[in-house]
Amino acid sequence: MKKNLSPFLACILSCLLAGNLAFGDCTSVLVSKGASADGSVMTTYSADAEFHPHLLYIPAGDHTAGELVDAIGWENYEIRGQIRQAAHTFAVLNTMNEYQVGVGETTWGGRRELRNPDGILDYDALIVAALQRSKTAREAILEMAKLAAEYGYGSSGESFSVSDPSEVWFMELIGRGPGVKGIIFVARRVPDGYISCHANMPRITTFPMDDPENCLYSEDVIDFAVEKGYYDPESGKPFSFCDAYYGKPGLTSLRVCAARVWSVYRRAAPSQNFSPNYHRGVEGAEDYPLFIKPDKKLTLQDVMALMRDHYEGTPFDMTRGVDAGPFNSPYRWRDLTWEVDEQIYCWERPISTQQTGFTQVTQARSWLPNHVGGIYWYGIDDAYFSCFIPLYVGITDVPKSFVVGDLQKFSWESAWWVFNFVANYSYPIYSRALPDVQKVQQELEGMFFELQPLIEKHALELAGSDPEALQSFLTSYCVNTGEAVTQRWRELGAYLLTKFNDGYVKDGMGRPRGIGYPEEWLRRVIGENPDQFKIPQQEEDH
Repeated sequence: MKKNLSPFLACILSCLLAGNLAFGDCTSVLVSKGASADGSVMTTYSADAEFHPHLLYIPAGDHTAGELVDAIGWENYEIRGQIRQAAHTFAVLNTMNEYQVGVGETTWGGRRELRNPDGILDYDALIVAALQRSKTAREAILEMAKLAAEYGYGSSGESFSVSDPSEVWFMELIGRGPGVKGIIFVARRVPDGYISCHANMPRITTFPMDDPENCLYSEDVIDFAVEKGYYDPESGKPFSFCDAYYGKPGLTSLRVCAARVWSVYRRAAPSQNFSPNYHRGVEGAEDYPLFIKPDKKLTLQDVMALMRDHYEGTPFDMTRGVDAGPFNSPYRWRDLTWEVDEQIYCWERPISTQQTGFTQVTQARSWLPNHVGGIYWYGIDDAYFSCFIPLYVGITDVPKSFVVGDLQKFSWESAWWVFNFVANYSYPIYSRALPDVQKVQQELEGMFFELQPLIEKHALELAGSDPEALQSFLTSYCVNTGEAVTQRWRELGAYLLTKFNDGYVKDGMGRPRGIGYPEEWLRRVIGENPDQFKIPQQEEDH
């Protein structure tokens, strides 16, 4: 995710190594209806950037002919211009609408000469505008192309996950250049029973051009590449969207982007033994498939767990090694690449990361009325130290703590700052604090899952008799739940500060005890400084 390109371009050393490396950093998983345990369609999206999100809610509305509206997204509400308003617009809750259409994205940059700084619609404004006008995933894909053609697309290359209660699509797009409106895109439907994933690298290579049920694309997707010199039809090679509009990924891109796709796949389908060779840059290694069939159908909890990943249990486990510190922290401060003695190095980049603004799971269920069937599961800040909160798409308001605050000033009123407080206090003492955080996390999420059948039973009773009461009931439940979670996280922060104050840990009686350090880490300290901390036997105190 990104709003402007200056931080991206500032990483010049990394870009030289990585080619078209996108440092916006987001991860999205796509789960088709037949690949989920309950028959729902799910997508995920971690909006990874240093920004303070405000949960966006736009009510449905009827509008007069010729009415204009500001083009607005959810990252920092920058308004680049106005677009026409549709006669009727659908309610939008961040990246999901009242018809259970959901969208996630990851940024991959692509060819810089195809960016149009005059385009009114950034990627997030484009998503919101399409959601206001679309009842299905297919409609949303075509609407994005239509809007970009009319108003111009102002972002760089993007991958989108676009879903509805019946299907989920993988869409990739890029602009047409400065001063030129429109996009070049390809969209492929995820086969039923399969999943997919993208993480800041384009993944669509070749694609069928005679299967409109499963593949949509710009009419000139190949001709435009030929015109620009990105593809030579006389080469004998099949046309590849990724090769033409992105190019060969660099080693750093593979490490920080393809590795996340690998980790989703290796967890969802361990029997397929996906090799790490591709994301480690081994010459001749094959890229990961665009779609895979998981070993078992994925539950909602499985999908949430995929977004809480630091490569645990693999050779790249970020909770192991001297770089994890004495308390096994999987977090590495930016920049991702660094240099020592003229040698370039790169940290692993996990799915769950400290600079996440929010993480979502959209869940669309075809067997339920839209207002009940669509749930936007919302987690603020780092998914590992957050809690997924259920927000039904039929609500008409959102928790106040989700829409207040800013990046420049801490506030206990802002849920984002509250979750950041808990996470940032826990990071340096990760292995000690994590059990306390996960206990509360699991209690709350477990309660939501347990209550869900009861909430929905009552909601369905109201749906048949009193639609207004249905919306009021769901809104009250979601708003009160969100505020209760924010308050519980404030209490958790106070508890952690008290328990682990000044490097001590309080026991069950409230008495402070020294935490000390793990023996494995102490042995490394001794190995580096074998004599500095040693006390000779004859000088021991008695």
